[in-house]
Amino acid sequence: MSVTSGTKKVESGSGETIRVVIHALLIALVIRTFLFQPFNIPSGSMKATLLVGDYLFVSKYSYGYSHYSLPLSPDLFSGRVFGSEPNRGDVLVFRLPKDDSTDYIKRVIGLPGDRIQMKDGLLYINEQPVQRERLSDYIGPDPCGTEASARVKRWRETLPNGVSYESLDCVDNGFYDNTTVYTVPAGHLFMMGDNRDNSTDSRVLSAVGYVPLENVVGRAQMIFFSIEEGEHVWAIWRWPWSVRWNRLFKIVR
Repeated sequence: MSVTSGTKKVESGSGETIRVVIHALLIALVIRTFLFQPFNIPSGSMKATLLVGDYLFVSKYSYGYSHYSLPLSPDLFSGRVFGSEPNRGDVLVFRLPKDDSTDYIKRVIGLPGDRIQMKDGLLYINEQPVQRERLSDYIGPDPCGTEASARVKRWRETLPNGVSYESLDCVDNGFYDNTTVYTVPAGHLFMMGDNRDNSTDSRVLSAVGYVPLENVVGRAQMIFFSIEEGEHVWAIWRWPWSVRWNRLFKIVR
């Protein structure tokens, strides 16, 4: 009797553990599918707001859902449902219009109907220059892509709705520092990287162009982990030196 009872207890304990694990996995799947999805930053196009090695949560419910934010049901929605439209200054993850298997992360600069232009490195929205304040130079890994450290101009831009953020200016008279006027079509967004001279964004019509609202995956909310560029997450023994502790749980603005 006692041996049989002990066996049942072991089986019962194992079964309970399996149920707990299954429930935890289902909860994690629901959260990832409908609420928050983790992403990591592989390039420097959003420096100094987001750095290579940042890991962040993206809220998928902020602007509703489409077949890009709910990939398990590709034919469920036409357009977006259950949400509001993005605002200027929001940092979004979206699917590249030219290749909808690729995720990009940029900042919303233009809304439907807006006219966007760059003149001598200064951003204009609807013929009005965006307020810009010079800050101390950015010093660190070269935001223009070389392996060396660099010192580049850093600005604080303030959009017409009051959203403020930092942008970097690697070189004067960069390739996209002077552009034609871009008129954002209905149902689309104009996206730009904060690292203006090292960002392939909506200014490059042949590569990114105007982003359909339905291509938005979600809004970048919080950095939950960050590791120095070139370091490996799995090298736990190096974390005391390689983790950017001051960026953990930082809200993305």
